[in-house]
Amino acid sequence: MDRRSQILTIAGHLFSQRGYHATSMRELARHLNLQGGSLYAHIQSKEELLLEVVRQAAERFQKVLEELPSGDPVTRMKALVKGHLRVIAEELPRATVFFHEWKHLSPPLLEEAKALRRRYEEGVQEVIREGVEKGVFQVENPRLATLFVLSALNWTYQWYRPDGPLSLEELSEQYAKLVLRALGVREGGEDGEA
Repeated sequence: MDRRSQILTIAGHLFSQRGYHATSMRELARHLNLQGGSLYAHIQSKEELLLEVVRQAAERFQKVLEELPSGDPVTRMKALVKGHLRVIAEELPRATVFFHEWKHLSPPLLEEAKALRRRYEEGVQEVIREGVEKGVFQVENPRLATLFVLSALNWTYQWYRPDGPLSLEELSEQYAKLVLRALGVREGGEDGEA
């Protein structure tokens, strides 16, 4: 791992554990065994680090959408739920920053972070809208359904731990069932059939 990647990894951990404002550049340098001033040979600012951590998380979430299988809405939603939760589990510090610390950016960096988040949200909404159009999802308002689904998925960063009582696979299966029921998929339709 190159030095910049190390800096981003440690910054993501510190921002997620202590918060952006409570993490000092001196502390970051200490965790990297660097002199405070030499850290700036690799980065421009603490805010640049925050945006880069947000970008990395956004890329992982966006990749989930790009890799969704074609086909029926139930299969696509199951894959979306599993992929989203996998990103949170594998990238917990970055996901935490993506969900919580991004709002500490100042314009225009804040606008970029909002655009990254909006892009993913719109992709999720498109999956739901397609399900509604095909008569598989029974929701009146795809936008509200999107916010509901993302709220349920996103909050897992607060409590999910890989060594907890549910494996990632078990959590994904149970969450997919709950999400599909919330989207109005009739009993028996959870197997990929409407």
